[in-house]
Amino acid sequence: MELFRPRADIPFMRYAPIFNAISLLFFLVAVGSLIVRGLNLSIEFTGGTLVEVHSEQSIALPPLRETLVQNGFPEAQVQHFGSTKAAIVRLARHDELPPDEVADNLRALFAKHLPEITVTRVEFVGPQVGRELAENGAIALVLVVIGIMIYLAIRFEWRFSVAAIIANLHDVVIILGFFALFQWEFSLPVLAAVLAVLGYSVNETVVIFDRVREKMRASRGKVSTASLLDHAITSTMSRTVITHGSTLAMVLSILLFGGETLYYFALALTIGILFGIYSSIFVSSALLMWFGVTRESLIKPERKKEEAVV
Repeated sequence: MELFRPRADIPFMRYAPIFNAISLLFFLVAVGSLIVRGLNLSIEFTGGTLVEVHSEQSIALPPLRETLVQNGFPEAQVQHFGSTKAAIVRLARHDELPPDEVADNLRALFAKHLPEITVTRVEFVGPQVGRELAENGAIALVLVVIGIMIYLAIRFEWRFSVAAIIANLHDVVIILGFFALFQWEFSLPVLAAVLAVLGYSVNETVVIFDRVREKMRASRGKVSTASLLDHAITSTMSRTVITHGSTLAMVLSILLFGGETLYYFALALTIGILFGIYSSIFVSSALLMWFGVTRESLIKPERKKEEAVV
């Protein structure tokens, strides 16, 4: 299925140095934001108290949030849970107060200012659990990267693997940089979105690499690598528009209408999809050209069979 088919190859590689300079600028800003500001970690990572509340009527979040802020919980995060009649209150860890006392203070606060709201569940997340989640998330990220590199090295060639993983890490660092720069909450769903972006971004890269390998083998060395890359990207543009357009439409619908619970998850996916398209064209493909991949590197030399001497 094709929406369109360009008659001539678009010279993407001609503008690769310019776009890679832009990528480097984005990357440095993201790394600087991570170093200077750091991630705004949720209570799953830092530890804290999670309180589920319920009411017979719809719970208005702004008055609930304002009541908590005015009564000693300025860091409280409030969102609906399942329906508008239930809500989740997330409180950061208080070193000076034990968790049981925090829960009791919260019950007394609701009884005094919001009697229609009742506390139905209280959970405590300790700092040790948050540390383990952060470590396990980092291990998962490393394992995904290693798995992708091994897969691409076996399917293509080691230079394809290095180019793809640099492009994918470029996407991940930029997502984390956005969350650090604007201090958006980094939670477990956002970590899941980052891991999903790794797999999603490499899919587009593999499609382009597969077309590059096919054309390289058929060219018999008569066409430059830059021209082959331009042809591979141009010939897969219709597929890129269909795939990423439909995926982005779904993610944007979650971003706009999915509510506060899924907002940052969808936001991370949106950033990842947009930069994934960009990096597959201007980062991984350009690196492939600069690494000097040729037809000979993809075709194993034939072994000459030695005739037996009688």
